[in-house]
Amino acid sequence: MPREAPYLAVADVLRARILAGDWHIGERLPSRARLSEEYGVGRNVIQRAMDRLITDGLLEGRAGSGTYVRPPRERLRLIRSRHRDSGFGSSPGSEPRQQGNADAWDSHSQARVPAPEEVAVRLGIRPGDLCVNTHYEFLAAGQPVQLSDSWEPMAITDGTPIMLPEMGPLAGKGVVERMRSIGVVISTVVEVPRPARATQAQANLLGIGVGDLVLQIERTIHDADGRPVETADMVIPDVRREVVYEFGVDRP
Repeated sequence: MPREAPYLAVADVLRARILAGDWHIGERLPSRARLSEEYGVGRNVIQRAMDRLITDGLLEGRAGSGTYVRPPRERLRLIRSRHRDSGFGSSPGSEPRQQGNADAWDSHSQARVPAPEEVAVRLGIRPGDLCVNTHYEFLAAGQPVQLSDSWEPMAITDGTPIMLPEMGPLAGKGVVERMRSIGVVISTVVEVPRPARATQAQANLLGIGVGDLVLQIERTIHDADGRPVETADMVIPDVRREVVYEFGVDRP
């Protein structure tokens, strides 16, 4: 089996000591030279370990002063609910205001993109059939909190005012409302959450470390006839957001 990088091993030891209370919130850690001698590694290894813990939110560097234990970073709660999230796939402006929701976003749509095989299977179309592919980056309080990669078959929306999700009269209103405007009634949303580790590209966009824990949610939206009308892959950094699923109980 491959050997763990030395800086990761040191980061794990330092993390355990911080969580055990060896250094308290606001307390400065020993110098790199001292930790280097204590653990028998180079100063560059100690620096990389500290950088990792800074990314994880356990430490903070202060210019000209040193590295300190920082207060715990607030982890926003994101509620996934059929009652609150009626605008599935919506932009932040159309969501109910609650803790964890994004308050800003960036998006880029491209039409006439051939569906990759995996996407085609999820949408019930043939590989290579044309789709609109939209990439989203969501922010909350200035921090990146979610990525989303959405696919919609052009056979459904081509030639309509809603073909591009973030343009036209219903820009940012979400899949449910957009599809309703062209006579497509949404009835079912299926989400499959899976834990994963951030890729280099995801880490760059989310401001986290490569290999950090993320939650990937595969979402597919179906109309009243059971036809998939949109599928998306959402990536949520575990350090920033706690995802909660809320279910209502139907009354007699």
